[in-house]
Amino acid sequence: MAGSRMKLEFSRVIQGRSRLGVLKGLGRNGQDSMEVPGCLLYTHFGTVPHLTQDTLHTLSNLPSVTQVTLSNIAEHQEVLEEFKDGFRKFAGLHDTLLYCSLHDPAAPCPTGYTTNKTVSVWGSGGRIELTVAKFMALQKIVQPDWYQSMADGETWQNNTSRKRVRKSVDRTLTHLDECLVVHQNSQELDGVEVFGVVEGGDILEERVRSARETAKRPVAGFCLDGLQTGSMDQTLRTQLIAAVTKELPEDKPRLLQGVGRPDEVLACVEAGMDLFESFFPFQVTERGCALCFDFNISPDPERAVLELNGGERDTAGETQPNGDHNLDDQTQMTSFEIDLKDKRYQDDFRPLVEGCGCYCCKNHQRAYLHHLLVTNELLAGVLLMIHNTAHYHGFFGALREALANDQLDLLKDRVLRGRGGQTERKE
Repeated sequence: MAGSRMKLEFSRVIQGRSRLGVLKGLGRNGQDSMEVPGCLLYTHFGTVPHLTQDTLHTLSNLPSVTQVTLSNIAEHQEVLEEFKDGFRKFAGLHDTLLYCSLHDPAAPCPTGYTTNKTVSVWGSGGRIELTVAKFMALQKIVQPDWYQSMADGETWQNNTSRKRVRKSVDRTLTHLDECLVVHQNSQELDGVEVFGVVEGGDILEERVRSARETAKRPVAGFCLDGLQTGSMDQTLRTQLIAAVTKELPEDKPRLLQGVGRPDEVLACVEAGMDLFESFFPFQVTERGCALCFDFNISPDPERAVLELNGGERDTAGETQPNGDHNLDDQTQMTSFEIDLKDKRYQDDFRPLVEGCGCYCCKNHQRAYLHHLLVTNELLAGVLLMIHNTAHYHGFFGALREALANDQLDLLKDRVLRGRGGQTERKE
């Protein structure tokens, strides 16, 4: 495989960890780029849930990279092989780069189905077993711009034995080597980049070994797996990320899988992560909730965007303070959102978020969204997904702005104190 064109160019590195810059050399022609820290555009089979392409593109500042997953695609392999022109054209995607991951970060993935030769993904029709040959055949028909190598990621549970974690690291490195051999001999994958996967569960030595060995391979970047919400507390996650990143080359991107909550994103950026999956807005939408947290760091009082609830303490669906969430459940409501199914919103005629420029907030009120939800109207999901997507990507824009202007502490204070209209003192 020819040397990777993908390179990170930094404008700032703060305290040796938080990285602000541009990931350049993207796409088969190497002419595309994206800002970091950033997130990918989350999709189901190439479509942002609830939104058509036309509706999606009413939003500004969308990520330049769209994430698709083999768990959605694998059961359609024969159709795509017959189509022959790649997944981007099949799904009607335009002006976007494609990143292909193994699993859907918003979907449960049962454990206990890996072997030395196979991993399993779960589509709508059930389990699909992938060998390296089948995995690479799928990459050839998807024709992504980059993809995650095949990996044994079943060690995220905190009761996983050291022996099982070691086997996971060994298997993942073997899969990577086998994928690279096929990749180097595949004309269909010329110009496509490979991300190596760092495993290791919650065992520091195995994390470091996985990172060190993966970095020796000719990969364009790294996916950190098994650190997702629900697998461990933030303190341990940060320690593991800090140890892993010391083993990785500075100029290659680091993608963290399965972490989307704003407080966790902030902590992981401070630990040295560059890229995230944007599945969190979809999870919030599926709960009938709206993202409603403050990330405004502008000193301009006229830009008082996100004056969330006018000081009203929002106790609807109130959850535990940040840092004390149930680690076993990614589906419960978080303190960054409001539950619009609650009766308090049936006569609340404010937008979801004051000052938000999305279509939903400019045209509709909380009371209308409440009505749509309690009557099970499909439009509820559309409007919520528009707002939640816009709000989440706005947060990442504010994060880059904060890093550029030495305002990360201010942003953290806004995000952690102004959650869902609540004002709580940061510990």
